[in-house]
Amino acid sequence: MQRFIALLILVIPGLLAGYGIKLMRDIFFKILHPPFPSLWLQFISGFIFLILGVGFIAGFVLYRDRKNNKVAPRFQKKKHE
Repeated sequence: MQRFIALLILVIPGLLAGYGIKLMRDIFFKILHPPFPSLWLQFISGFIFLILGVGFIAGFVLYRDRKNNKVAPRFQKKKHE
């Protein structure tokens, strides 16, 4: 059950990033979707969705790898002395 929940946690930001790519791609074909009043606003929103989705997935993977001690020394958390 935990693996299924982890999969859901990764699928939702993945879909968000995919939707962001679609929004950015559609401005090159001048396809404007209803919630956006202009093409440039649609592109900015798509870029933000892409960055948020990829950033969440990257943070999730980094956190998991740190927990399993599978990262390079420069990515390990520094211990406060």
